Amino acid sequence: MNIPPEFKKPPLSLGDWVISVLVTKIPLIGFIMLIVWAVDTNTDPNKANWAKAELIIKLIGFLIVLLFISIIGFGVFTNFAEDIDWNQIN
Repeated sequence: MNIPPEFKKPPLSLGDWVISVLVTKIPLIGFIMLIVWAVDTNTDPNKANWAKAELIIKLIGFLIVLLFISIIGFGVFTNFAEDIDWNQIN
């Protein structure tokens, strides 16, 4: 029976996972490392899948925050726009 090479590798140790998670907590470097681990063919498949999942979660979180900021920003802008007498601007 032929076993794929990715299943012949030993699993990542607890220390490897702790270091990986700590690296991802560094603001810009962590995001770059997630991209590298997600697309690199030499990365352990489990780590690559974890990196892809983390990137998806970060993208969803970013979109939700962007949506809330947009809603709040438009609400504040329209509130201030109602209080302005636009005839005095000219």
